[in-house]
Amino acid sequence: MNILEYAMDVDKDVSLILDLCKKVGINKTKEDDFLTDEEITILDIELDNMKENLNPDYEVDEELEEKVSNLVSSIDIDLDKVNTKVEKLKKQDNQKVKEKNINASNKAKFLKGKKEIYKHRDKLMTNQEDGDVIVYSDNMTVGMLAERLKISPAEIIKKLFELGVMATINQEINYDICEMIVVDYDKKLKREEQTDKSNFEQYEIVDREEDLELRPPVITIMGHVDHGKTTLLDTIRKTNVASGEAGGITQAIGAYQVVVDGKKITFIDTPGHEAFTEMRSRGASVTDIVVLIVAANDGVMPQTKEAIDHAKAANVPIVVAINKIDLPDANVDRVLTELTENGLVPEKFGGDVVTCNISAKKGTGVNELLETLLLISEMRELKANPNRYATGTVLEARTDNKVGSIVSLLVQSGTLRIGDPVVIGNSYGKIRSLKDDKGNNITMASPSTPVEITGINELPTAGDKFMAFETEKEARSISEERKLRSHHKDTNRAGMSLDELYSMVRDGVKEINVLVKCDVKGSEEAVRNSLNKINIDDVRINIIRSGVGTITESDVKLAQASNAIIIGFNVRPNNKTNDLAKENNVEIRLYNIIYKVVEDMEAAIKGILDPVYEEKVTGVCEVRQIFKFSKIGNIAGCHVTSGTIKNGSDARIVRDGIVIYTSKIASLQHEKDQVKEVVSGYDCGLTILDYQDIREGDVIETFMMVEVK
Repeated sequence: MNILEYAMDVDKDVSLILDLCKKVGINKTKEDDFLTDEEITILDIELDNMKENLNPDYEVDEELEEKVSNLVSSIDIDLDKVNTKVEKLKKQDNQKVKEKNINASNKAKFLKGKKEIYKHRDKLMTNQEDGDVIVYSDNMTVGMLAERLKISPAEIIKKLFELGVMATINQEINYDICEMIVVDYDKKLKREEQTDKSNFEQYEIVDREEDLELRPPVITIMGHVDHGKTTLLDTIRKTNVASGEAGGITQAIGAYQVVVDGKKITFIDTPGHEAFTEMRSRGASVTDIVVLIVAANDGVMPQTKEAIDHAKAANVPIVVAINKIDLPDANVDRVLTELTENGLVPEKFGGDVVTCNISAKKGTGVNELLETLLLISEMRELKANPNRYATGTVLEARTDNKVGSIVSLLVQSGTLRIGDPVVIGNSYGKIRSLKDDKGNNITMASPSTPVEITGINELPTAGDKFMAFETEKEARSISEERKLRSHHKDTNRAGMSLDELYSMVRDGVKEINVLVKCDVKGSEEAVRNSLNKINIDDVRINIIRSGVGTITESDVKLAQASNAIIIGFNVRPNNKTNDLAKENNVEIRLYNIIYKVVEDMEAAIKGILDPVYEEKVTGVCEVRQIFKFSKIGNIAGCHVTSGTIKNGSDARIVRDGIVIYTSKIASLQHEKDQVKEVVSGYDCGLTILDYQDIREGDVIETFMMVEVK
């Protein structure tokens, strides 16, 4: 924190803090100057010493005391009453001091916690060195390497000289040379990983196992209209939340927490599976468990099937709550059979899907459902690191005429505190207020906690990711960079085309998501069976939904959220659906012959298989003579024995059958002319990039990596 923030924290004038800095030898002259943790500790100790010296011992003036005593005796007062009053005032004063100390202690704990979390900011970066690993960054100089190895630059310069490289302390050295040096000190070298903080949705911060702590599960309830979703939410809320706390703010936040057996569960109150998928399409994977509610009298309905597809595509556990079991026409066995037909095999039928029979209206079985959710979350060991900058997702956002933007967030990792600078989507701000799901003001929010915040400059969109940063200046610059990027490219585009499959597999994806829509049931089964048989080198087809009927907007949204391709067999989408697909980069492929579907998918898969490379030696030459030049270094006079030596080719130096060094041909000359290549049977002069220790008799091989079809 800076001088001004520290002065506000300790409730002192800035001038006093600056005087104190001067007194203890801390060189700070302005209120904007930043203090280190050590300097803050020194100032804290000095302020404590000042408090102790406020009431120094003093000598009693006996003559003055006698005058006061005579004066008191001359006044007709009841000393007992006075003493009683004094004692009472002393007690009141002591109580105030005690309360003040408690408040000060709580404030100190809060400040300590905030300082502590800023110490963990390095965990946001992956470029951490440890005792055995040295990070190589671009433009690394001899001096920088010496500093990281904790040795003198002269020692490195000496080692470089032994390798045939003349260098000064400020000269840049390449990765290969650095690697050769650090090996001598029993270290490993790794390249610096460039982390784009402005694109924080795309990179994952890996926490150490010992930093992770258990967090509450986040639950979403989905199902067909009128199957009892709202009733179930209301029953859970009334049963597990104290009266008077369930209204108002819960509706605005769109999420709430309940306590079951002393453990918290967070519920996300989404309007339906389309909103759920919309958030997923924006990269917001907020749900740990989906509760699918099915009415025992209606069974599996069209929207229930869609909810199943969306929950499966999200790849999260599904718990089925069979509701309305108290009705006379309830048929639980029929529901279990229909669930099995739609790919959810209940435990009763030997599957792995947990089902709970409930009556949301009467509250029957609701506690058993909650206990089941807790059990599943314990088995999954849901954990997060609370001791770093907070990250999470926007649930809802609205504008208030008095306070501006009000944003509902779900904290998914780290701890969010009042005063933290945050970037949400393309907007930014400093958190002015934090409220929990009951409307209470809080100072911090841990993982899986839904909160409502103010202080954001613009209104973000539901599903936007957020991240807290160290300073407001950093948050502002990242926000501006994200805005600039969004002008050139829609960062929220998902979907996929067959042409983009290669980049996906290059990143490690070995599964193609496909959504199938056909004209009749027979065609659907035939297309499904044909696609399921495709398995080329472990790249397989994953059918996330198949059905009969035209391609709808709901299909496009699911494909967008799941990075899927839509295959239509003897069906045609309308113009509105086509426009939505183009807008969201979702490819719709239409066919009327089954083998063409298979042919296209196989061609796409073959085009994305990992290419195999093999090395091909392109030229070999022998070093016959060494020419030394002060400006250039050593030039190898060579005779090309086979192939062609090309300038810029990858090359290795072989001495007595052992590869000494691998680099590139830096320059190539035939007689007095610079040339691009020299063929077999001719002499040439050449230099090797970043290598001077060439000797007569060495063999230089040039090679290239060739892709095998």
